[in-house]
Amino acid sequence: MLAYWNDRFYIEYLSNPTDENLGPAQTLMMSSADGIHWDKPRVAFPVYRISAQVDHEKPAVTTPEWGLAGRAFAQTHQRMGFYVAPNGKLLVSAFYGLPNHPNDGRGIGRVLREVHADGTLGPIYFVRYNRHNGWNESNTNYPLFETSDDVGFKQACRDLLANKLMTLQWWEEDRSQDGFFPDLGGEILKAFSYYHRPDGAVVGLWKGAMTALSHDEGKTWTKPVESPTLVMSEAKVWGQRTADGRYALIYNPRHDNRHRWPLAIATSDDGINFDNLLTIQGEVPPRRYNGFDKAFGPQYNRGISEGNGTPPGNVLWDTYSMNKEDIWISRIPVPARSTVSGPVIDTFDEGTFEDLPWNTYSPQLAPITFADLPSKTNRSLELRDADPADYAHAERVFPTMKKGTVSFKLRAAQTDHGRLEIELSDRQGYRPPIRIWLDDQARIQSMDANHNEAQTLAHYVANVWYDVTIHFDLTEESFDVLINGVPYQRGVEILTSTDSLERLSFRTGPFRDHPTLRDPKTPGEDFPHADEPDPEAAYYIDDVVITPNS
Repeated sequence: MLAYWNDRFYIEYLSNPTDENLGPAQTLMMSSADGIHWDKPRVAFPVYRISAQVDHEKPAVTTPEWGLAGRAFAQTHQRMGFYVAPNGKLLVSAFYGLPNHPNDGRGIGRVLREVHADGTLGPIYFVRYNRHNGWNESNTNYPLFETSDDVGFKQACRDLLANKLMTLQWWEEDRSQDGFFPDLGGEILKAFSYYHRPDGAVVGLWKGAMTALSHDEGKTWTKPVESPTLVMSEAKVWGQRTADGRYALIYNPRHDNRHRWPLAIATSDDGINFDNLLTIQGEVPPRRYNGFDKAFGPQYNRGISEGNGTPPGNVLWDTYSMNKEDIWISRIPVPARSTVSGPVIDTFDEGTFEDLPWNTYSPQLAPITFADLPSKTNRSLELRDADPADYAHAERVFPTMKKGTVSFKLRAAQTDHGRLEIELSDRQGYRPPIRIWLDDQARIQSMDANHNEAQTLAHYVANVWYDVTIHFDLTEESFDVLINGVPYQRGVEILTSTDSLERLSFRTGPFRDHPTLRDPKTPGEDFPHADEPDPEAAYYIDDVVITPNS
């Protein structure tokens, strides 16, 4: 869950020991001033021990393994995370459900607390009990918000309860028939998101490609129907109006519910007709830890709901979970586009990292940033990597070419560990026709169709700049490689045939060919030494120039 308030981003997510929906669970939160550098996660809603039995046909505590001596741990869950109230207060919220099935309507209730401007958190209150299950003030661990002495906080809670679009996100966990929620025809709808069209209608989106319209701000809805053109399964879909006045849908465009990749975006002028499906996140790193129901891929994405803040700039922010483990965030310039025009001359000497016209994939242990190297006025692009399971990846899109020249300066900080792969590819990026790389034996190597094994072009020295030039001609299906002006390959055959090239890629690890659709989401095994950083490798790129050849 994501919000932007008081010039800071806030992310909320649930955390379980090993498996999905098996606690003891807690809800964590972190914040950032720029969306790139984040503070340490802290507990927003702690582990909840169920301490009271309720009088209900399906008692809250029935299974001994839920806890010791008949005492169970609730399972945190959230389909809504934040609410910026009309009086300016920020509320963070979650739901306490029962283990294994926290969102089936049999849970305890929804809690919230205030996030103060200095980052501290107010007391936890219930904003709504699941009274139809027997939960109330007498048998729960937190009081109702109305008992607070803070008038402004209570008003913010009341405003939230009156907001039928915000609270419709709660239905899946609550499922009460007390009239609080609108009639949706008995459908089991999950993970609601919404946006307003230019005509004022509210578009509702749920898992399973379910959609509906409201013309009265969520009080009533048309009958939810499955969109025949929205290809997705049970991962979430996010819809919103973007900073350029257009619309975006973000989702995993595949029917396979076990393998949720890529994360893609489709865009629209009117909020009705969407096209131009593009990849936001196509990387799927190894799963670090085995666990039940941990589907592969970037999934469960959420943007910033209407009213929950507007970050500066023409960008769309989206957060998601990778393999149901690491929490990621993507910054997407709008309008979303996949092609460029004009020459490529990137010196990295001016502007901010956010202005950089590159696609970057930057894990915490493999960050990409600017470096004051060779100097503060002559910067370069830095790729570092100490991640045992992942890598840094920077990609520059250039105008489509059949014949062209790519040149850049390259420097490695070490020779005995690390790897930097350099590729030229078409728009899909699969099976690149041209590949060269720096390995951990101080070698610059290349692969071409003339040979069945890697060819060593030269040896490199740490902390020395090298000028690399690649000429390619797809009509002849050949390429040249020059290092410091010396030709090391001439007219060698490209690896695979393609109509054009338009992407230059730098990656601190080999191309991944796993997971595949044959890999189960469970059972599995831990990635070796997943949280033990490798010796860090660092690489620097400068003065990238890409031009067409006549």
